[in-house]
Amino acid sequence: AILTDWVNFKFMDCRVLSVQSHVVRGYVGNKSASFPLQVLGFEVDTINSVQFSNHTGYEHWKGQVLTADELHVLYEGIKLNNVNQYDYVLTGYTRDDSFLDMVVDIVQELKRANPNLVYVCDPVLGDNGAMYVPENLLPIYRCKVVPAADIITPNQFEKLKMLVVFQVMNLLHSMGPDTVVITSSDLPSPLGDQYLVALGSQKRADGTMVTQQIRMDIPRVDAVFVGTGDLFAAMLLAWTHLHPDNLKMACEKTVSVLCHVIKRTITYAKEVAGPNRRPSPAQLELRMVQSKADIEDPAIVVNAVVL
Repeated sequence: AILTDWVNFKFMDCRVLSVQSHVVRGYVGNKSASFPLQVLGFEVDTINSVQFSNHTGYEHWKGQVLTADELHVLYEGIKLNNVNQYDYVLTGYTRDDSFLDMVVDIVQELKRANPNLVYVCDPVLGDNGAMYVPENLLPIYRCKVVPAADIITPNQFEKLKMLVVFQVMNLLHSMGPDTVVITSSDLPSPLGDQYLVALGSQKRADGTMVTQQIRMDIPRVDAVFVGTGDLFAAMLLAWTHLHPDNLKMACEKTVSVLCHVIKRTITYAKEVAGPNRRPSPAQLELRMVQSKADIEDPAIVVNAVVL
């Protein structure tokens, strides 16, 4: 309880604008990010880039997509009331180029008002060797989004060697972000093929040199979870706020939260599905509320290695 009180004091009056997808049922996008951030004491203002019945891994889904003009209208409403003061902006999956352009315009305007604002970008581009997003978004990410970002959490969706991955992270640093975390990669883990490798790199605030590079070996789970990347980006925002100069600690807490949530989710899903039956997307929805204590004060279950 003392730790929680101290954490909440540290986060007091810290406000996040989160522009991500929304689902009525389940946890993805803003639903994955808001509750954990609020539990840790952040105020979270959400703009829903889409509003769907559920995530698209289900057999059926319905809903609406927010246009760039509608995003602009919502932001103008906030601005007219002079309540557009933020400490963080968090963004996730986007399919539309004009929407992405408008997001960056808003981030840049907010940064002019508050030069200390931190933009956390989770650029969901693709996975397992395939692109999720139209190719016309790539130049916008390269020329506008990455230079505006302070923390970026790409996943590695093509096979690269370790040396190349660090070259990519250094290139991203040179384009703008102080903190780069590759959330999952196909790099071989020294612990064996039952582990995913995540890599992080952080440069000094003055941008002169990289101060810390880390590797984490994360146990694989044989199931498809949705919303874990959104939870990762939100937790990295929270724990880098608490540990701004200690990427190792921030990543250990972030990944440990994920491990606790995933373990609780897969245990529940297998129980409900029954013996020898593969859990359904509904059964694999993240057990977020049930993981409140782990979000607040995660026991470290994955240690980062400083490289």
